[in-house]
Amino acid sequence: MFLTLPTILTLTRIAAIPLIVVVFYLPLPESTANQTATWLFAIFAITDWFDGFLARRLNQTSAFGAFLDPVADKILVCASMLVLVYLKRTDMFVALIIIGRELAISALREWMAQIGASRSVAVHMLGKVKTTVQMVAIPFLLYKGWWPFGLLDTYRWGQVLMWIAAGLAIWSMLHYLRHAWPEIRRHAR
Repeated sequence: MFLTLPTILTLTRIAAIPLIVVVFYLPLPESTANQTATWLFAIFAITDWFDGFLARRLNQTSAFGAFLDPVADKILVCASMLVLVYLKRTDMFVALIIIGRELAISALREWMAQIGASRSVAVHMLGKVKTTVQMVAIPFLLYKGWWPFGLLDTYRWGQVLMWIAAGLAIWSMLHYLRHAWPEIRRHAR
């Protein structure tokens, strides 16, 4: 079946992602826009976990869902990175590294699937750690304040975590390229 509950959640997440961008164009106080964008991002990130959980739990996994879920993740990350660059809360160089890595690895995975070698670029723990770090850094930078109860400067920690995520993005990309290299050499002739 095409429209399962997990797929609907993923499609809803994609449709709702522009809300993070729009929040910063509304005539809202900065703190209200920051908090709203942070909550939206957190909700979208949770639905990412939730749709995968439901797909497995309800036995509603599909090839379409397997394709759509990472696309939704990449749109969420890229849109958020662009907002953060626009707001001058992250360095453009960091955004280029993270977005460039997402595009490069997506293209590599697509090509490897076409030549029947997708196992050599299967998801690795290093990529999962990178994703986790950036999924913490992004809401910290969207929030840009002291939280909770003035104990944690989310802006400073978000900056540090975003640079760590950029380093992990490079490292994980090199990992995937190293594992794909034999196939790249074999098919590039």
